[in-house]
Amino acid sequence: MISTLDLSQLPNAAALQRLCVSLAALDAINSPDPEFRYYTYNPQWDENEAVFEMSDGEGDQMLVLFRPEGCVINGFLHEYDQPNKDQITRGLPDAFEEFIFGEPVNSIGTTFCAWYTPAHGWQTGVVENEEDGSEELLYIFDNDPATYADWANEYYLDETEREPLETEAVAALYHHEPLTKTAALTLNNELQDWLQLESDLTEIGYPHTLR
Repeated sequence: MISTLDLSQLPNAAALQRLCVSLAALDAINSPDPEFRYYTYNPQWDENEAVFEMSDGEGDQMLVLFRPEGCVINGFLHEYDQPNKDQITRGLPDAFEEFIFGEPVNSIGTTFCAWYTPAHGWQTGVVENEEDGSEELLYIFDNDPATYADWANEYYLDETEREPLETEAVAALYHHEPLTKTAALTLNNELQDWLQLESDLTEIGYPHTLR
């Protein structure tokens, strides 16, 4: 399992960013109402910066900042004690300092932090407690479409009459195949607001041919 104790299965920054776009697009399909989405992606967070966010609506959050220098992940699970932030960010590149120690990360909190640069790959600071929530949040980045399908079938389809997501349908978005109405309906047969979905995918930066 991916965790701060073993980051070897995490994709590099470019591949992770591509995956984050896919996850956000999948959530836009599965949750037409933006308020209830679990994964979102903002390609224009700031100049030369994009941010992927996981939020469960109950206080747990993960933010991933993408910059030309690489990327950094901040994770927070409310049931875990927050460690010494200076320790878990020891060695953090200057390019990520403002994000990790500024807002909104400072107000959210930090139970784990990891970063990637082309020169050094994935790194983290001093992990004093392996119970930091990283395994619970980072698993979605294993690049396996079945992982998202299994999670979404439980998260979005519990107590609904929707058809379960098939791994092959999810894989198409992992491969960034342009989304058609037919493909979208395969993932969510209750979709109706195509203008909203088109707007969301355009904002995320995911390719589509919905018209």
